Amino acid sequence: MYNNPYYSYNPQANIDRINNQIAELEKMKQQIPQQLQPTNLTQNFQIAPNNNNVMRYANSMEEVQKEIVIGDTPFFSKDMSVVWIKDTKNNIKTYELKEIVPKDNKDLQIEYLQAQIEELKRGMKKYESNEYVDEPVAESIKNEKPSTISTVSKSNKKQK
Repeated sequence: MYNNPYYSYNPQANIDRINNQIAELEKMKQQIPQQLQPTNLTQNFQIAPNNNNVMRYANSMEEVQKEIVIGDTPFFSKDMSVVWIKDTKNNIKTYELKEIVPKDNKDLQIEYLQAQIEELKRGMKKYESNEYVDEPVAESIKNEKPSTISTVSKSNKKQK
């Protein structure tokens, strides 16, 4: 067939077939977006209270009074030294916070020794300011008679 000199190749038939396929694909392409378009939905959202803000901060009691709360709500100061608890009736309770640091044996021993040093310093200040009553120790000992020793009188007669 290709070797036949009387046969001529006509590409127009192939071109028409390709053009028909392209036209068919274009029609399919136009139909796809129409099918994928979402239907109109009406969405109603009801916002409910949430506890995302578990930690609320305030600088003063006035700021706490201005806030509206749904339940008992704690408000902390920035330095975490004061906490205000506000309820739904706008009653506010104030508390002071103090950090409790656990102490091991070494810390306890250091505190004990520091307390002893302070006690010794107070004793030194009292001594330097002459708050102690100075009394001669030797004279007080000479004047006192021991109570446990009994005195025995000596006799001139010899005992047999």
